[in-house]
Amino acid sequence: MRDNDNPQGSPLLGRRTVLRGAALGTAAPLLSAAAAEAATPPVTPTPESSPSPSPSPGAASGATSLRWFGTSGWRIDVDGRTVLFDPYLTRFRTGLFDGAFDAGTELRTDPDLVREHVGHPELVLVSHAHWDHLADVPHIAETTGARVVGTETTYHLLVASGVDPGQISVVKGGEVLDFGGGLTVEVVASLHSRNKKYSYFAPGTLNAPPATPPRTISDLPEGDTLAFLVTAGSGGPSAFLMGASDFSERAVRGLRPDLAMVAVPAGTATHDYVPRLLRALDRPGVVVPVHWDNFEEPLTAPPRRDPSMDLDAFVAKVRQASPDSRIVVPDYRTVYGGDMRPVD
Repeated sequence: MRDNDNPQGSPLLGRRTVLRGAALGTAAPLLSAAAAEAATPPVTPTPESSPSPSPSPGAASGATSLRWFGTSGWRIDVDGRTVLFDPYLTRFRTGLFDGAFDAGTELRTDPDLVREHVGHPELVLVSHAHWDHLADVPHIAETTGARVVGTETTYHLLVASGVDPGQISVVKGGEVLDFGGGLTVEVVASLHSRNKKYSYFAPGTLNAPPATPPRTISDLPEGDTLAFLVTAGSGGPSAFLMGASDFSERAVRGLRPDLAMVAVPAGTATHDYVPRLLRALDRPGVVVPVHWDNFEEPLTAPPRRDPSMDLDAFVAKVRQASPDSRIVVPDYRTVYGGDMRPVD
């Protein structure tokens, strides 16, 4: 979930009046639907936004493919195995992008749409428990049997939603999980982005399943945030996956991914966000901006920018901080190889 002005320590999602006026994390009001439409035309993907450096050995595409689900979501296929990260596909409307945000919006899943996109996942990695990351995960877990890896809060929310507890792996950061065949997942302790008041959106953690299943988006607290480094088989690339636009510099230092899926910030609360992150990651060969799109538009339409995100400024900062990195602005309908170049 992007930033807003919900004061830290206030009840989950706070008063609707606070959220509606501050969800952009800036002093400006939310754009109307018509204004947002005019101000944020569909984004044309730029698979090679800067000259490509010589590929590293780990960046060869091999049998690896990647598909962006919008927001921070990804599907990674390697040697016939599927890993999902933050798979939010139903993308229902909450009013967040048209100035009428409703914290009481009911959670829902479109089973046909989910089935169309997820295949037969072996793993589902969850960065945190806000709805634009978790809402479809209970259905995916129950219908596919995939193992879910996430925080304790994610565990309790999934159990309350009817997912088998034995199907969920609770992690904290620092774990390196070996799933065989060269597929490894390193869990990275991370941070959620903050607003202009340096506060988190919908903070809170759960130490037990809630008394009733989550019903609305206000029932899903952040529950701490993780990032993941997925190494896709012995000959495939390593991909750093973020679910929010902040990080622990000490936790990511030394990861050295081939691909870095970096969340675009909505504000400047994090000091020198882009330079510090790319330096800590040792300036990855490929940088992919994520979480910059309007995640209430269907995946059948071209990506439309979230009006609070300055994607162009972000790309410029990446070019300045890591001039040898190739920048790929992704598209929903493109399948990428392990080097993040489009494939047939």
